[in-house]
Amino acid sequence: MRRITRIAAVGVMSAALAVSVTACGDSSSSSSSSSDSKDKKTALAYDIGGRGDQSFNDAAYAGLAKAEKDLGVKGTEAEPSDGESDADKVQRLTSLARAGNNPVIGVGFAYAPAIKKVAPKFPKITFGIIDDASVTGSNIANIVFNEEQGSYLAGVAAAKVTKTKTVGFIGGVETPLIKKFEAGFTQGVKDTNSSVKVISQYLTQPPNFDGFSKPDLGKAAAQGQLDKKADVIYSAAGLAGSGAIEAVSKAGKWNIGVDSDQYNQKGLAAYKESILTSVTKDVEDSVFNLIKSVQDGKPQSGEIRYGLDKDGVGLATSNPKFTEMTDVIAAVDKAKQEIIDGEITVKTTP
Repeated sequence: MRRITRIAAVGVMSAALAVSVTACGDSSSSSSSSSDSKDKKTALAYDIGGRGDQSFNDAAYAGLAKAEKDLGVKGTEAEPSDGESDADKVQRLTSLARAGNNPVIGVGFAYAPAIKKVAPKFPKITFGIIDDASVTGSNIANIVFNEEQGSYLAGVAAAKVTKTKTVGFIGGVETPLIKKFEAGFTQGVKDTNSSVKVISQYLTQPPNFDGFSKPDLGKAAAQGQLDKKADVIYSAAGLAGSGAIEAVSKAGKWNIGVDSDQYNQKGLAAYKESILTSVTKDVEDSVFNLIKSVQDGKPQSGEIRYGLDKDGVGLATSNPKFTEMTDVIAAVDKAKQEIIDGEITVKTTP
């Protein structure tokens, strides 16, 4: 797998990326369109935090790794740089497309403006974007999730296990996407036990996206919520969430992870016993499925939605302590079925 690492200066990064990606292509295919290439190549352009966030980006990487193993594709990974502009993303996606990668997948809603500009220029290439349905086109696959549904289940679990009747939510950046996590979590808590207090906090406001990448911010926010007696904290903050997990673990309280099954993330192994469960999004399979569709000659396009009904979101059960809480598991399973059956409609805004 070829990986393009971060370059501190945004301007230098864009120029270097164009050279790096093109140079990675085999001489037999670098000048061909991906649809005509004999090589099977695909690319991920990572979101803020990059690979190693133990969460969203790592879940996407797992899908790429699976495609490399099962489908024999050659994968390229492109990292973001701090404070980059949409123009930098345009350059990144353009370079990946010119190198013959198909599909080219933008990991995160921040790629929407760039894909809107780049996709029409490469009609034979499929562009995937995760967590955005606003930008459409015949060669654009919009991979979206019902995050609020999985978060509702997390709220049910939190309300059942809290002893202080105070739980916390930490959002990385206050965007419509992250508000879905907050909305579902709060509703799940209140529907289960209306007397439980929910403390909600966002780390940064757009256009400052440090709330997805700075662990110290998550750690400080979690400590503040712990000081207010929260004993279960759910963090939807990407790499910043790892800081929250550390603080909560050291306090001997419960974490609820996000996107990946964070109980099983190697980078969080020191804190795994505090991770009661995680709200999972099947980003891994969504990435794999898109790559496979292209390789099969039937590329996905349009909105591809993953919810509880398709196990596209859910709660992880890796922590044995969680599965031993039979009353909590029963409450979660009941809520899940009621959502699938339409008996519970989960809000998407707080």
